[in-house]
Amino acid sequence: MTKFVKVEVQDGVALIMFTRAEAANSLSIQLLHEINETLEAIHYDRSIRAVIVTGDGDKAFCAGADLKERKGMNEEETRKTIALIGRTVNHFEAIAQPVIAAINGVAFGGGLELALACDIRMASSTAKLGLTETALGIIPGAGGTQRLPRLIGIGKAKELIYTARRLSAEEAYRYGIIEYIVEPQDLLKQAKELALEIGKNAPLSLVQAKTAINQGMQTDISTGLQIESLAYSRLLHTEDRLEGLKAFQEKRSPVYRGK
Repeated sequence: MTKFVKVEVQDGVALIMFTRAEAANSLSIQLLHEINETLEAIHYDRSIRAVIVTGDGDKAFCAGADLKERKGMNEEETRKTIALIGRTVNHFEAIAQPVIAAINGVAFGGGLELALACDIRMASSTAKLGLTETALGIIPGAGGTQRLPRLIGIGKAKELIYTARRLSAEEAYRYGIIEYIVEPQDLLKQAKELALEIGKNAPLSLVQAKTAINQGMQTDISTGLQIESLAYSRLLHTEDRLEGLKAFQEKRSPVYRGK
């Protein structure tokens, strides 16, 4: 059976690449299962400090649900597949390591929802993005109606979801959907540079920072500060915290071990 997820790990950075280019990396059931298996393995691998997710080539990051496959499904199968897409998108947000979405091409519907669940979004200057579901008689169903407003504000998110507008990378940047625009030939290079910059820091600190931000953003400021305090306290007795202090005193780069 052909595999649709390719994984490379180098210098503590895991590169996840979707290789179903002939179908614009649309989320078939096989691809969804492969993604979840990959993320499960990465989550528990302490040698991996940061993750990049991208698509093969320069045409598609992910075009969303596989509508050709769904055409042959009954209602129960459709509901199960929609739920699987939702769980898969949530998985990107839930894994311990910071995740960079390197958006190499079109990211429509569930493809953009997947990118929204990542921590940082970097897009090729030729990429196209949009939550296009209302043009298909549905709504974003894998977190898009929740994550996009939290990222760019309610008014702008409503505008984009109601119109099903397809944005250029420049427009997506102006809306605040992506953090970087990069020329296509430099996308992976710059994503790896950012991942390495992140990965040089204490891995347990990255885990707790991600937890504090993601959980705190869902609450009021008072509760968020309590979440931050709990996340901070989990680092007090780690070897990495002591190594960070020692390296600072000795004016050298710290060597973190994730302990």
